[in-house]
Amino acid sequence: MIILLTVAIAPSLALFSYLYLRDQFAGEPSKLLFQSFLYGAVLTFPILFVQYVFKAEGVFTSGFTQNVLFSSVIEEFFKWLVILIAVYRHVDFEDPYDGILYGASVSLGFATVENILYLLEFGLQTAFIRAFLPVSSHALFGVVMGYYFGKAKFTKSSRRLRWIVWAIVSSVILHLAYNTSLYVYDNIMYGAIPFMLFLWWFGLRKVKQAHQLSLTHYHDHNSTVHSGEVK
Repeated sequence: MIILLTVAIAPSLALFSYLYLRDQFAGEPSKLLFQSFLYGAVLTFPILFVQYVFKAEGVFTSGFTQNVLFSSVIEEFFKWLVILIAVYRHVDFEDPYDGILYGASVSLGFATVENILYLLEFGLQTAFIRAFLPVSSHALFGVVMGYYFGKAKFTKSSRRLRWIVWAIVSSVILHLAYNTSLYVYDNIMYGAIPFMLFLWWFGLRKVKQAHQLSLTHYHDHNSTVHSGEVK
């Protein structure tokens, strides 16, 4: 059991460590990051319950609608809602790159619990492929969602709603594309793996853009402070 839990948690820890160590601006309060992870972990159970009820009741007659469309929307919606309610207005959301960290934390909390449940059922032989596909994909969905929350937090008020909406739209589109690649192609070499390569490129691009936004934010903030001191 200890080995299984270690294997299930390790990919999330590695991915988050990578994103955290790339933060060049300020050490994040571990409390809020840990809370974000727990929010995502707790989300797993209501999401799985809703999916089970819909499946048991035969709400969807199409496998694509149930396994691709519905699962993508409900998972990203709940993660988006948690960030919006519990993180977005928090005082420790200090710069655009923080959105990357908090988005990844919530997503990796969900992915970790999901991974534990899956490995408990199917065994350790699936651990490697799950680390590369489901766990990594959730982390990158969270990165993209967090990037747009970071833009919303530190942009003109007239544009904030646009970026908040785009946070969920972008993550749902990516999740849909990922699930579709698994649904359409039995061989992951033709579907999931090419998409994951694109997702890594896209996610790391957002990380770089978030860094640039944070540099601009701190430059503007320091300029304002220095101007105030001169006056």
